[in-house]
Parts: sequence; structure tokens; C-alpha cells
Amino acid sequence: MSEGAVALTLEPEGVSLGRADDQSLRRRWAASPSALIGLILVLLVFVTALISLVWTPYPPLAVDPAHNLSGMSSSHLLGTDQYGRDVLSRVMSSAQITVYAGALAVFIAALIGIPAGLYAAWRGGAPGEAVLRLADLIYAFPALLAAITLSAAIGASTTTAMIAIGIAYTPVFIRVTRSNALLVLSSEYILAARSYGRRPLAIMRRHVLPNISATIIIQMTLLFSLAILAEAALDYLGLGTNPPTASWGNMLQDSQNYLNKDVMLSVWPGVAIFLTVLGSNLLGDGLGDVFDPRRKR
Repeated sequence: MSEGAVALTLEPEGVSLGRADDQSLRRRWAASPSALIGLILVLLVFVTALISLVWTPYPPLAVDPAHNLSGMSSSHLLGTDQYGRDVLSRVMSSAQITVYAGALAVFIAALIGIPAGLYAAWRGGAPGEAVLRLADLIYAFPALLAAITLSAAIGASTTTAMIAIGIAYTPVFIRVTRSNALLVLSSEYILAARSYGRRPLAIMRRHVLPNISATIIIQMTLLFSLAILAEAALDYLGLGTNPPTASWGNMLQDSQNYLNKDVMLSVWPGVAIFLTVLGSNLLGDGLGDVFDPRRKR
């Protein structure tokens, strides 16, 4: 069999990033409002995080007791907290924590889960089953409880919490990667590549990963939203970002004793969490329509 026969372009029944040309993808993006809205919201969070690295209306940690709980005004658009710190500046700087936490959890889950899923799909048999049973064992332990346990054991921090969250959601990537890789590996051209003597790593890198990447990207966006919720919950419990560093979760926790004086203290970080999670979920759902038009109703 010639090498040209081995290098045939795969046309699987599943989702593929590589098979759609740029013009077709642009049309699908334009026809998917949820993907566009989600992308805008997610980009807004990322842009806010970048801007806050170099500029905020006031230093997020600057205390001004003379203007504590001042409410919204021209000088403090979202008001000030109980220490006189500018709420808008703290909401903006908290976006850095959110992006870091979500990206770290997704990175860890993907770094472990994707290779493990590919290995389980390629080897099959007892080794593949062992990977799946290990994934089931990890998944049986609640992610948030794992993060709380690890934070309590070695100290509360955003990094510690997100490492635990990332490991806890590794089984999601293992199962998604394995199931989609099995579909690709059953294709005739993969069998031809095997018979031609192609190395497993080369087959995975050149043929399998490009054809399952869309599904993996969708899972990444969905896990990003779960990680954000987990990070906010842990910060609220005092097991994540350490004060006085601002995060949306610890802003919610700080505001609970002052709701009778200024309820908006809890509204702004709550809205930020809601819009970020909504945007990530809309983007994930919309990407499913963009890369697999058959999903559209």
C-alpha cells in the first residue's frame, strides 16, 4: 500500500475542526447567537483581567475609611466597601484570579486526561479498563470536597484549590477523549496507517487529535465555568484566594455583614460570576453548533 493511501484525509462521522474551511466556519459562527454572545462575554472577562494588570480607577487594596460604604457616585462608580476600597477596581482585579483559576484547572485536567484517554483508546483491553476504573474512582470523590480537603491539609490558596479541581475533573477528559478516539481509530485509514507501520504517537498526533479537538475544546469551555464556580465557592468559604487580594468569592463573603447598609456590595461580584459562567456555557454550547451543524434544531 502506498504512503499516499495512508495519508488520506479522515472524514469521520464525529466532529472535526480540520474538515470545515474558514468560510464555512465563519457562516456557522454568524448563525450561532449563543456562540457569539458567549465569546463576547468570555473575551470581556479576559480583556478586563488584562486591563486591570496595568490600570484600575483606584488601587484595589487602597483603604479610605473616610469614604467607606459610600455607595455609587461619580468618583466611585460602583461605590466603596466597608474599608473604603473602590468596588469597581476590586471587581476588575478579581478577573485576574478568575482567569488564572479557570485556566489552571482546565490545563491540569486536560494535561492528565487527554493522554490518559488516548492511551485507554489505543491499548484497550486490561490497560484501558484500568484507566477507566481509575477515572471512576477519582470521579466518585466530589471535586469541591477534594479542593476543601487539600486546602485544609496544605494551606488555602487559589493554586492549591485549582490543582484539586483540575485533578477531580480529569475523568471527564479521559472519557470524552477515549470515546471520540475510539471512533477515529476504527476508521479504515487508521487501520491502513497501522499496517504501514506508523508509530502510535505519530498516528495520535497527526490523525486522531485533529479529529477530536473540537469536542475537547467544548469540554474545556464547560470545565472553565465549573472551575470558576468552584473557585468562587472556595473563596467564599475562606479556602481559596487569601485576603486582602480581591476575588469575587471573597468579595461576596465580605459583603454579607453589610447587606442592610449597601446590598450592591454583593450584587456586583455576583453579577460578574453569573456573566462569566453564562458566557462560558453559551460559548461551549455554541461551539457544538459551530463544529457540528447537525446538532441544531
